[in-house]
Amino acid sequence: MTDAEYQAILLSIKLATLSCLILLVLGTPLAWWLARSPSKLKHVVEAVVALPIVLPPTVLGFYLLIGFAPNSFLGKWWLAITGSQLAFSFSGLVFASCLYSLPFVVQPIQSAFKQIEPGILDAAKVLRMPRWKQLLSVELPLAKSGFIVAMVLGFAHTLGEFGVVLMIGGNIPGETQVIAIALFDHVESLNFAAAHRLALVLLGFSFIALLLTYGFSGAKRRVGSVGVKF
Repeated sequence: MTDAEYQAILLSIKLATLSCLILLVLGTPLAWWLARSPSKLKHVVEAVVALPIVLPPTVLGFYLLIGFAPNSFLGKWWLAITGSQLAFSFSGLVFASCLYSLPFVVQPIQSAFKQIEPGILDAAKVLRMPRWKQLLSVELPLAKSGFIVAMVLGFAHTLGEFGVVLMIGGNIPGETQVIAIALFDHVESLNFAAAHRLALVLLGFSFIALLLTYGFSGAKRRVGSVGVKF
């Protein structure tokens, strides 16, 4: 494997890790609100969160590219505070990846919050537990299965991105060239041996992610069957 391929793999892992951490921090309160709020706007917000699942990546990438342009509000703001442009940079990839992988992190956590038995929450209210303490001491521990699934899916989904990262970051080795882009380059140049190497890396990551997700879900069901709740 070449140094450029190693760079692409490490850059992809860095992008997936950073995006996943940001989404866990920002997505957790959003998921909690979606699970608990009686607001009529909740369904609108849910639709917006889920939009990247059905929206073609090139469409999302195109509008993000316009939004990241140096003459746009966001582009000017970023240029003013960092001195560098947002488009065709690693920072731009992080922004785009967080938006593109948002539903894969928010939805599992939202589902885990919804599955918490109302009686447990009622007991916390009877004990007059402050809302913040109820969230930290009761709801977050009980929703840990959703967080694990969210981390695995968010990481794996970001790792395999192609359309969005190509539109936003281009193909700059060491800066924006992730595994999927490097794989595409190898296919275009008919270097199928190198393409196989990178394809197997992505295949391995994807399989491990699914194995962890289904394995953890199975363990959760077995533990739940003897009366222990997550």
